[in-house]
Amino acid sequence: MSNTLDITFDGTTLVLHGDFDVRSTFAVRTALYERLEGFEQDIVVDMADVDTIDVTALRVLAVATRRATSAGHHLTLRNCGPSVRRMMHLSRLAHSFYVEREAATA
Repeated sequence: MSNTLDITFDGTTLVLHGDFDVRSTFAVRTALYERLEGFEQDIVVDMADVDTIDVTALRVLAVATRRATSAGHHLTLRNCGPSVRRMMHLSRLAHSFYVEREAATA
């Protein structure tokens, strides 16, 4: 059973829920580009509720990151779980993103 991806918005933050894979890349790409063109601010993609991610989805984020940078903005990935971070490294795309550092817990 597949867990489709839902996208919600909180200002310039895209919050992703579910599986981010090839089936959902069009919707995420569209949402990102609309935010990049509609706001004069940095964009955050909150991935706390992303269960799985594939290489195609990571490539969409990498291209959007380059596009944001060329427009003078930043695209930041927030709350990347272990499976997302693992896929970033396996795909050799980890260097393509700015991943927000996690706050240390006491």
